[in-house]
Amino acid sequence: MTDRVVLAYSGGLDTSVAIGWIGEATGAEVIAVAVDVGQGGEDLSVIRQRALDCGAVEAYVADARDEFAAEYCMPALRANGMYEGRYPLVSALSRPVIVKHLVRAARQFGADTVAHGCTGKGNDQVRFEVATTSLAPELKSIAPVRDLALTREKAIDYAEKHDLPIATTKHNPFSIDQNVWGRAVETGFLEDIWNEPTKDVYSYTDDPTFPPVADEVVITFEQGVPVAIDGTAVTPLQAIQEMNRRAGAQGVGRIDIVEDRLVGIKSREIYEAPGAIALIAAHQELENVTLEREQARYKRLIEQRWSELVYDAMWFSPLKRSLDAFIDDTQKYVSGDIRMVLHGGRATVTGRRSEASLYDFNLATYDEGDAFDQSQARGFIEIYGLQAKLSAARDVKFGNGVDFGTGAL
Repeated sequence: MTDRVVLAYSGGLDTSVAIGWIGEATGAEVIAVAVDVGQGGEDLSVIRQRALDCGAVEAYVADARDEFAAEYCMPALRANGMYEGRYPLVSALSRPVIVKHLVRAARQFGADTVAHGCTGKGNDQVRFEVATTSLAPELKSIAPVRDLALTREKAIDYAEKHDLPIATTKHNPFSIDQNVWGRAVETGFLEDIWNEPTKDVYSYTDDPTFPPVADEVVITFEQGVPVAIDGTAVTPLQAIQEMNRRAGAQGVGRIDIVEDRLVGIKSREIYEAPGAIALIAAHQELENVTLEREQARYKRLIEQRWSELVYDAMWFSPLKRSLDAFIDDTQKYVSGDIRMVLHGGRATVTGRRSEASLYDFNLATYDEGDAFDQSQARGFIEIYGLQAKLSAARDVKFGNGVDFGTGAL
């Protein structure tokens, strides 16, 4: 029986060439797997036919947009997932759902190997392969670019020699990955970190320097998930798409960052994530209203670790699963409305309301009707500061007190 390989297939030059390249290098039959996570572009039926025309023996296509939005983007939203405090995990989130379909296709078509188009310098090779072994330890992984010496120049020459039905060009300066949660752009002149991004880098966002009239939006959440926008019910996918459109028109969600890659190098990345950034800002503010203080403080630590795990290819890890359980519990009361103004690159919260709010107007007000008993503050401060007081007295006793000197403080 001929060996079979399932290939993560985008429909582009590199993966189209990889179909024949893998066959010639390994003797295996190739099954192309195309997964729609909201990246736009060509119809899945067109991509499927191209895969077959390029030599795939089978082509598996899946519209995973709703699955991706509900099962991957929404957990990221509830976790306020932002790697190094700025990157909303655009590519990192899509890899686990793509791998899930790769494994499903491998079992359906009797393949023993998974292939992907990643290089040996990036994070995605790790994400594809660790996710694969996490779901199906018996499967092997190969990467034509990394393992089978498939360079871009060789890909272009191969496509032209074999008359493959794919456009070839040596002039595209960028490497781009996109899905409904956002868009990632790297390489080309962006590798010089002094260079400013040019206008042609951006696609999901309009220039925030000359914004249209401010856009006010009300987002309704239930247990940390957006369920309505301006009173109209939405699915997770619809919520992201609508906020991509509206926040993108205002230039919200442009990110220029030098980040620490999993493989040990620093990389300059340009991201666009208008919907993600606006939704995370709204969600964070609703949590400010509904989470108890100590729970909120600890969740921020969990959010950072959760984001690192997802970035570092550990979506299916035991620790990630345990952190998910904590985050799920914190979202029990994260329900209500957030009003935002989108304008000039910013998503600014201007109002919040929730039946589960811990904000008590009568406790917070300084005006008539104040229910806070200020007479209790003196005793609270005395007990709260007792350890600091005892420690300071000990320092003085042993000659280690603060030296105030003779000059002005």
